[in-house]
Amino acid sequence: MTAVPAPDGPDVSAPPEVGLDGGATLLAWLRRMRDEQPVWRDPAGRYHVFRHEDVQRITADPATFSSDTVSRLSNGERQPPGGTLLLLDPPRHGKLRRLVSKVFTARMIEELAPRITQVATELLDGLDGRDRFDLVEAFANPLPVIVISSMLGVPPADRPLFQVWADSLLTVDWETPQGAEVLGRTVQELDAYLRGHVAERRARAHDDLMSLLVRAEVDGERLNDDDVVSFAALLLLAGHVTTAVLLGNMLLTLDQEDGHRAELRSARAGIAPFTEEVLRLRPPFLKVERVPTVPVEIAGEKVPENTMVYLWLLSANRDERVFPEPDRFLPGRSNARQLAFGHGIHYCLGAPLARMEGQIALDLMLERYADIRVDHESPLSYFDNRVNVFGLRRLPLAVSRA
Repeated sequence: MTAVPAPDGPDVSAPPEVGLDGGATLLAWLRRMRDEQPVWRDPAGRYHVFRHEDVQRITADPATFSSDTVSRLSNGERQPPGGTLLLLDPPRHGKLRRLVSKVFTARMIEELAPRITQVATELLDGLDGRDRFDLVEAFANPLPVIVISSMLGVPPADRPLFQVWADSLLTVDWETPQGAEVLGRTVQELDAYLRGHVAERRARAHDDLMSLLVRAEVDGERLNDDDVVSFAALLLLAGHVTTAVLLGNMLLTLDQEDGHRAELRSARAGIAPFTEEVLRLRPPFLKVERVPTVPVEIAGEKVPENTMVYLWLLSANRDERVFPEPDRFLPGRSNARQLAFGHGIHYCLGAPLARMEGQIALDLMLERYADIRVDHESPLSYFDNRVNVFGLRRLPLAVSRA
């Protein structure tokens, strides 16, 4: 990524857009903010936190910093859908997470490897004969949607619906009247669809994740219909985004860090540390949200209760106070403290699935193609900041078969 002069620090109305130059200006601004103003109050009265130490501390303290942004905010901001699990605080969060974790286990995810390999292989087979294609449209988007819908027991004929819903939830601007209308319609359609499947599984068990969720029990408590629908929708949205964006960022990094291409081809064990360094430098989500339950002080800045606080994961992962030479791509560095999937009680349940899908997909692509390059004759398209995704809407590739 080309270095650019840092823009004005706090003297901006909003953080620089990723799409300006693939994030170079935004990253320069974040570095300046970490140094000069680690907590920034934007013109709308929302607070932004940039240093790793502060982000990690806040995400580890759910009593002081609530995830229930919807009910705690008093200014009526429109919030995106995402599932009650993301918006719950203890003790209810712990009970619900234990119930979900009882069925969404590490073993279940590991056992998905053959299915992920099959789906990815079929998608790549469908691209045979093409030496140029958009990775996002042809591969990165459909892969997680097919895998997640299969897990939930969605009939294959209905998978295009899931793709449309996932795309709508990811791309609409919730703050515009048109976006609000699309969002409302999408949420209603997805909710009605999932409730129908939940009712069917309460009447007759199927061999799928939704049936397991319906039957899960911890200490005599079960998930209600709202909980099952909410988690299924969260899995569709967050699981789709994390994998699709991660895979796009992996291929973009492979193109930018050309020296690692030969290493990965000769030693596939390097794919795992390569993935971790991609997650550190290019986390799928720009930031997460919290609301203080009491007046607090963050890095010397007084923040009132019940105000929006944005915790910049992208900035924390590049904090030079934690990561030496933070802008260098160094697979194999200790990344135990990187925050791509959050921290604390809300650490992403689907992180192992996203990692597995990304690594299997990259392995298959390296095996199939002798050369994989970003097609610079076609424009790259990035998500804008309002979507809160640090990745590509469109990544044109040029490939040649092995």
